[in-house]
Amino acid sequence: MTPEEAAELLLNRQVESIRPLSTGVYVVTSAERRFVLKRTAGPAESAGLRWLNEHDDVAIPHVHGSDDDWLATDFVATGPATNVAAEAFGRGLAALHLRGAEAFGAAPPDGPARATIGLAPLLNEPCADWPTFYRRYRIEPYVRSCVDQGLMTTQQAHVFDLVGTVLPQLCDDGEPPSRLHGDLWSGNLLWGANGQVWLIDPAAHGGHRETDLAMLRLFGAPLLDHILGAYIETAAEAGAPLQAGWQDRTDVHQLFPLLVHAALFGSGYLTQALAAARRISAL
Repeated sequence: MTPEEAAELLLNRQVESIRPLSTGVYVVTSAERRFVLKRTAGPAESAGLRWLNEHDDVAIPHVHGSDDDWLATDFVATGPATNVAAEAFGRGLAALHLRGAEAFGAAPPDGPARATIGLAPLLNEPCADWPTFYRRYRIEPYVRSCVDQGLMTTQQAHVFDLVGTVLPQLCDDGEPPSRLHGDLWSGNLLWGANGQVWLIDPAAHGGHRETDLAMLRLFGAPLLDHILGAYIETAAEAGAPLQAGWQDRTDVHQLFPLLVHAALFGSGYLTQALAAARRISAL
């Protein structure tokens, strides 16, 4: 199916023009508005967007249609980053996390267990506790991938086994499962022309809320201090303050995206992942 055919099928309207935005992503223009059409987004992403948008806590593009190969959503016109938008987003993100999930590792309702994060495969399976889920489904698959690709030796991989042994002591803190975006790096925040921060391209699942916060810090989201300040205040007002020492656990939660990037892009990210794992195992 061509992008034009997919757009007309999913949007149920005549397409006036369509142009590439990036690899596999298109801007579709109809008589009255614009949309984004994304190839191979699959049912996992559409289920994640709907789940995150369930209570309007943060701005999420509306899903207009999807199938196994395509996803059609609202187009978001972008504008400048502002303190007001950052603080509103921080409050909304705290509220979103506190909506909760059925379990650590639970996929969004009606979403498949097999998903993606960027170009990498991702598996969500419910677990009784967060350390087990994180070790089994967020660390081990990408360590195996790096070893299989010859990017690291089995001796180097041993440090990630050590991380698995200390996770229960570091992070089994009684936190309930949070409703996570799951891939909350700065590129998945759109500063809208309407003065809102929009979230796109989720890898949504039930997880630990510190994971989303750590990913915001990994590649430097704009106005991060304003986002985190509003988040911390809102979570505390809701009776769910962040656990003491959450900033000291940033390495733990950044280990997953670093390993994903290492498996996809190679040695530079692997060096960072190994360094983070050594710091964690020494705690």
